[in-house]
Amino acid sequence: MNPAHVDYQTQPEHYKHWKLSFEGPVATLAADFDENAGLRPGYKLKLNSYDLGVDIELYDAINRIRFEHPEVKTVVITSAKDKVFCSGANIFMLGVSSHAWKVNFCKFTNETRNGLEDSSTHSGLKFLAAVNGACAGGGYELALACDEIILIDDRSSAVSLPEVPLLGVLPGTGGLTRVTDKRHVRHDLADIFCTTTEGVRGQKAKDWRLVDDIAKPAVFKETVHKRALELAAQSDRPSHAKGVKLSPLTRTFDADRITYTHVSVDIDRQKRTATLTIKAPTTELPKDASAIEAQGEHWYPLALARDLEDAILCMRTNELDIGTWIIKTSGQAERVREMDATLQANASHWLVRETIGLLRRTFSRLDVSSRSLFALIDEGSCFVGTLLELALACDRIYMLALPDDPAQAPTISTSEMNWGSYPMVTGQSRLERRFYSEAAPLKALKEHLNEALNADQALALGLVTSAPDDIDWQDEIRIAIEERVAMSPDALTGMEANLRFNGPENMFTRVFGRLTAWQNWIFQRPNAVGEKGALKVYGKGEKSAFDWNRV
Repeated sequence: MNPAHVDYQTQPEHYKHWKLSFEGPVATLAADFDENAGLRPGYKLKLNSYDLGVDIELYDAINRIRFEHPEVKTVVITSAKDKVFCSGANIFMLGVSSHAWKVNFCKFTNETRNGLEDSSTHSGLKFLAAVNGACAGGGYELALACDEIILIDDRSSAVSLPEVPLLGVLPGTGGLTRVTDKRHVRHDLADIFCTTTEGVRGQKAKDWRLVDDIAKPAVFKETVHKRALELAAQSDRPSHAKGVKLSPLTRTFDADRITYTHVSVDIDRQKRTATLTIKAPTTELPKDASAIEAQGEHWYPLALARDLEDAILCMRTNELDIGTWIIKTSGQAERVREMDATLQANASHWLVRETIGLLRRTFSRLDVSSRSLFALIDEGSCFVGTLLELALACDRIYMLALPDDPAQAPTISTSEMNWGSYPMVTGQSRLERRFYSEAAPLKALKEHLNEALNADQALALGLVTSAPDDIDWQDEIRIAIEERVAMSPDALTGMEANLRFNGPENMFTRVFGRLTAWQNWIFQRPNAVGEKGALKVYGKGEKSAFDWNRV
């Protein structure tokens, strides 16, 4: 692997920034960022300020709690440093980073924070921010993603979102959205809060709904522990289950190929495309919970989710010029049907539930990736149920028709897993998104549940975009891809994001939409990143120079 590439894989023994500890149903993640261990040179992570490397560790720690420690019901996020909780994203890192790096950084941190709320909603894992020092910008955004926030009332510790007055940018990981949509801070108070640098502390922070509770230093730890146990009592995670160890992934990196156990990525640099091939199970999968637990990290759905997630993250961060991803599957469709039946039958079991959650969040990473996504359903494909979600996430689906050879013709089919197990961030299933929740087409699809559909049937039901026969297949696919890669990537990113999220709005869609439309734009404006922009002159003792035109 190129040493300049970002690796999203790590392990607790390699953490440089977080301390993870356990006490019964409570896990504690203490921020103790090593200022000399930034992911890239050129900045120091002072005052618990973070970069992508810090968030990679945070995401890994949360995932290990999910799978390796099912007895944990509450995660307390706090600081190991005196008088500082987290001062947010490192400003000097942002100042020296490319635009693409800043946006990808914000996207991954968004997904990590959204994942806390996803686990709280779907898996019973609760999060408590124990803010024991200054908490600014992205640090407060991390606290906002927790179920509750307790702030130490020591007359100095405050919460703040100072990006607008200090840096000329926005809180990029959902700060403004969560302040209003989640915490229901009155908009005029939020206006004051977001335009002052000193923040809000003590009783006022509680009165303004910026935190849930405050506690004096003498009773702060006791208050946090008591509330953590109360939150744990609301959880249905098992107290005595044995966790599943997450070992390093088996993968190899070549110049134009990444190979995992269940996923491969083949890059064509001349055509600026990548083909992601997802392989179906090759052997019969266990059907009962105890046998699933015995397989642990090697259980196919869990292993697949880990492989696919890493492939998406690696490609999204490290291969910026590869703008079109072609999604393919291979293997026996019947194996996938059996897998889905097992997932459905054991959905309430903690390990199955967590695995479905990891698949759900991984499919959502596809939805918000700024890449053109084309699914190709040809001979040997197995787009069934859970794996059909990969095609439904795509911008277009092409399916090969073989009218003269029905035995070899590819088929697709839905399963119960397509009807709500993997909702998008809108809360809709991808089938509901596809058909705007209209009753007639969804009813017609439901009548063909678990039925193998050929290209003509799939086209008639609206499940695929086009169904060329074997004479036209190669030319139609080639022309479609060549046309796509020739278009403006900026225009495509905006178009795809608009078309993919056509359903109801909620807090998550607004977080991503505002990141894409507002922060993306502001990050490129001279008022932020020009020679005298606020982000560029921060910490240099110079005054920022603004173009006062309102655009």
